[in-house]
Amino acid sequence: MRLDKYLKVSRLIKRRTVAKEVSDQGKVLINGKVGKPSDQLKIGDILELVYGPQTVKVKVLSLKETVKKEEAKWMYEILD
Repeated sequence: MRLDKYLKVSRLIKRRTVAKEVSDQGKVLINGKVGKPSDQLKIGDILELVYGPQTVKVKVLSLKETVKKEEAKWMYEILD
């Protein structure tokens, strides 16, 4: 699944266009490397998202095309 789509479906970022912009700015790392919006994610990948002064690190647990809002939190695990 594409990085920008995953960020939107998992609700880590609310809109796909915003997810694309954030990825283009180099604020998303996939396994320690700068991610592009079109990069393909795999289960087990570690994402680091820079939200202003803070960084959120998550592990990809599932790749689903669509999920309900309540189930989106099961697509990733927040790491320290």
